[in-house]
Amino acid sequence: MTTLNEKIAHLVRELGWTQEDFARRAGLNRHTARHILLRPEQHLRNRTVQSCATALGLTVADLMDKPVDELVARIRGNHTPLSLDEIRAVQPELAGWLEMHPDHAETLTATDLQELISLQGTGGPLSTNGVEHFVDRVHRKRELHRKVEILAGTEYLAFLELMVNLLFEKSQPYKDR
Repeated sequence: MTTLNEKIAHLVRELGWTQEDFARRAGLNRHTARHILLRPEQHLRNRTVQSCATALGLTVADLMDKPVDELVARIRGNHTPLSLDEIRAVQPELAGWLEMHPDHAETLTATDLQELISLQGTGGPLSTNGVEHFVDRVHRKRELHRKVEILAGTEYLAFLELMVNLLFEKSQPYKDR
């Protein structure tokens, strides 16, 4: 049986988020995020579960009760996209950008929009760095995922695995060494 922490870790990996990405989106400190992602037996407080669910674009009930494969399908974009009015209600800067750049807006999936919406808040990353910066990041991440998928099916899999493991190891500032 999959623990709640394992389910959250799986979804975080599926989204391609680092520990820092997850911590920022969920409003958690990095230490807490690390424990959630690396310690499947760690008990979570209700408030932490709520923060995780919100960051993942899920309800607490869904996160707790639904099987991980159903949640993966949902976060991959197999769910109803938000309307511009719904986006405007939570992230007016993003809604304004989408209206001004309809050609770019068409290329964003429901999952991409959920990721951008998660950067909300007065003085949050979206308002500090600008919508364009994060839309570019979403596109770069998607292209990187596409290339990794292709490379994983070639004779370069071992090399890819080595490089990813090295980068992953370097990006874990609090990992016990």
